[in-house]
Amino acid sequence: MKGFVFHGPGRSAWEDVAEPDLKDPADAVVRVETASICGTDLHILQGDVPGVADGTVLGHEAVGEVVETGREVRTVRPGDRVLVSCITACGRCRYCREGTYGQCRGGGGWLLGNRIDGTQAEYVRVPFADHSVHLLPGAVDSQDAVLFADTFPTGYEVGVLNGSVRPGDTVAVVGAGPVGLAAVATARLYSPDRIIAVDRLSGRLQSAARLGADAHVLASDEPEQLVADLTDGLGADVAIEAVGLPETFEMCTRMVRAGGHVANVGVHGKPAALHLEDLWQKDLTIRTGLVDTSSVPMLLSMLNAGRLTTSPLVTHVFELDSMEEAYEVFAGAEDTGALKVAVRGPQVYRADRASLVATAG
Repeated sequence: MKGFVFHGPGRSAWEDVAEPDLKDPADAVVRVETASICGTDLHILQGDVPGVADGTVLGHEAVGEVVETGREVRTVRPGDRVLVSCITACGRCRYCREGTYGQCRGGGGWLLGNRIDGTQAEYVRVPFADHSVHLLPGAVDSQDAVLFADTFPTGYEVGVLNGSVRPGDTVAVVGAGPVGLAAVATARLYSPDRIIAVDRLSGRLQSAARLGADAHVLASDEPEQLVADLTDGLGADVAIEAVGLPETFEMCTRMVRAGGHVANVGVHGKPAALHLEDLWQKDLTIRTGLVDTSSVPMLLSMLNAGRLTTSPLVTHVFELDSMEEAYEVFAGAEDTGALKVAVRGPQVYRADRASLVATAG
């Protein structure tokens, strides 16, 4: 089969790779129908995630069809249409029992496209399938659903929940890329007084407004002053950092009020200064985190019920064998206007699914 393979910082290729097999009785093999590219994939290509080995197929977000399962898998079977979570959960360790799947100590955590081959291929092996894939309603479109593998749970869990957003809050979201936009959309669920979006690109700010941001400002137009003006000098109750740069993290610590919360979502490739000479008396709570994806069932239910808007996020769609072009468009977002880029694999028709299910049954 073909897959998009990492060969060290700055080097990657769409090339032939071995088709995945079941390696454990808890595994499933999924035929990829729709995958997507994440900002974290760009960080890997830039060398910011040094643990990724040469030869690894990238990607950790996908929707597809189960084609094979190990003997211990109970919740899905061949023919099922599923969402592949970006986080793999053993379901047995202390962290998994607490729902903190991102910290799994039983062989899970962030595996796909990191420690094992990922989803940017025609097929993917998913360990611990019972806890790591989610059945999808037939009415949910694949391009919408793939956003719930990582983008929406990350914005919600690491941004909104870690930031402790409450009714009446002023929430500043710094970075209006896909995850920042997901934070805007899910923060609305908590009835904040206002959401302020900050980004360097005006097109992304317009998307933030469509998803519920009450105010937006270019990063070059004194966003800290705008936050101060809108809060009578108090500052934001919650600042969500969704970029991963030292300057945006430090901006968040300056624009948040005393007693407020800073939720760091961005993947940082460089150290950021923590100015304790200024912050020691502000009584701040600063949270970091890797997404757990424990919220995926709830978020998918809200998507299916029409209570979450996803339409502004997927801006470009490519066929799977155009993966290299898809990466170029995604990496060049300042020129292309790309937010989320979806890639479609070979489509499997319902007749094929019915045949597979009948065979499995």
